[in-house]
Amino acid sequence: MEKEKTLNILLVEDDPDECREFIKYIDTFEDVNLVGVTNNADKALLDCKANLPDVIILDLELHKGGGNGISFLAEMNKSKISIKPYVLITTNNISHATHSQVRQLGADFIMLKSQSDYSAASVMEFIRSLKTVIHETKKKNSSFSKEPLSPSELKKHLSAKVVNEINLLGISPKMIGRQYLIDAIMLVSNGKKKHVREIAQRYGKSDASVERAMQHAINHTWRNADIDDLQNFYTARINSDKGVPTLNEFVYYYADKIAD
Repeated sequence: MEKEKTLNILLVEDDPDECREFIKYIDTFEDVNLVGVTNNADKALLDCKANLPDVIILDLELHKGGGNGISFLAEMNKSKISIKPYVLITTNNISHATHSQVRQLGADFIMLKSQSDYSAASVMEFIRSLKTVIHETKKKNSSFSKEPLSPSELKKHLSAKVVNEINLLGISPKMIGRQYLIDAIMLVSNGKKKHVREIAQRYGKSDASVERAMQHAINHTWRNADIDDLQNFYTARINSDKGVPTLNEFVYYYADKIAD
């Protein structure tokens, strides 16, 4: 399928189960591409600038993340993005005043999560029904150009992508190796080969203890997480004898993935 006929979507949602439903459903279509998932309004703005989505699915109330949908829309309007994406609001909020405000800020459609037929599937089918209109609008505004991120914005953007990938796998924040893995992926994505040594020095630990903690976090996740989630979110080949990725396989897979 031609790239210009694919809808690029940014999902801004703080419910992990709902995120998983969207990801699984979107993965069944060739004409839809998920360019980012975040539960934070500031990170969503960075994703919007970096990935230029055609559509944003925006939850208004990001209680488990950061900020909210209204603040995101206000900041997006202040940004230098010359063509705004189609914005579909999903919310439990039934306030007419709130709905009026988000429409004034540029929201194109509002779907209530409380309605009986609400689901990731119904949201996506609605968006796909508008695909031609969304692409025609984009063609009419052909001056649309990507605003380059500053080095600090790019670092925040990549870090947010790493954290999102780790969250989707279900690696617990209680695992000591979780932060080490995040650091390792960021270091490798920046071309650092001796990531274990640098992390050990950063936290005042031995190389061996850092390496053990990272591999333990991976092993624990593969033993306890939902197998369907693991297969959906980690698509690299895994040695059948071991049944889990090695540390280097895991780190380099995600370093390559966030660079795409």
